Amino acid sequence: MGEVEQRASAGASSGSLAHRVPDLGALELLLAVARLGSLGAAAREVGITQPAASSRIRSMERQLGVALVDRSPRGSRLTDAGALVTDWARRIVDAAEAFDAGAQALRDRRDSRLRVAASMTIAEYLLPGWLLALRAGRPDTAVSLLAGNSAAVAERLLAGEADLGFVEGVSVPAGLDSAVVAHDRLIVVTAPGHPWARRGRAVAADELARTPLILREKGSGTRQVLDAALGGLARPLIELSSTTAVKAAAVSGAGPAVLSELAVGEELGMRRLVRVPVEGVGLGRELRAVWPTGHRPAGPARDLLSLTRG
Repeated sequence: MGEVEQRASAGASSGSLAHRVPDLGALELLLAVARLGSLGAAAREVGITQPAASSRIRSMERQLGVALVDRSPRGSRLTDAGALVTDWARRIVDAAEAFDAGAQALRDRRDSRLRVAASMTIAEYLLPGWLLALRAGRPDTAVSLLAGNSAAVAERLLAGEADLGFVEGVSVPAGLDSAVVAHDRLIVVTAPGHPWARRGRAVAADELARTPLILREKGSGTRQVLDAALGGLARPLIELSSTTAVKAAAVSGAGPAVLSELAVGEELGMRRLVRVPVEGVGLGRELRAVWPTGHRPAGPARDLLSLTRG
């Protein structure tokens, strides 16, 4: 037995299959040699140089412990062992092509839809623009949007009911990774007839904490930020489950409200609401994209995440 055969025999039953079976590139090259009868032509077909092709064939012969190709000035032909290995190689390459087609089908199915869960402020004031931009690049992707508070967004992601989420609280919910996509600030607003709209000084933190306010419900990002800023002392006059409802109540004169600056631009411009200055309390916040820990967004979710940070 020759040295090559001895080495191959000694390693035939050791190590992983990946170390004992030639890679797909080498098998595709061998099939090209069998079909074209020329190592040079086979090299050109697979897009490598002839020296690289010769080296790959020699490496495969060492790995298998048998000669596969006889080379001569008239061309290259398979040995008996090479013909047998080529039959096996064809089955492996066919299986790999089926594997690739199946993987592509999975990607196509994944890319055909995108499920987004977003907290209310982001869903109403930021996501529409992002989704329009996504549609320009992925017109065939069907997008569904599930709007709720930040706690509900986290629940949907962890339950596998959404591919990407957006939240606006003070911290990232457990089990999720995140990336900051925008910054926002909460502001205090009232109807023009409220006493705070006519006073000449800012509202201090302790007065804000003592005053009953129109607030979003617990679990919303807006409420989390306000509670954190006031040490959990915010007093609800009314708790409502949407930004639109909070705005409507404030416009009606029911009382002061705390809302995202993103949400009240139109009302402030039309003087339906008045911004009330506050002091001694920080109401800035980060808006974040979130996804289950260890599962980085892919396909349409990855593209949407990229658009939010552009």
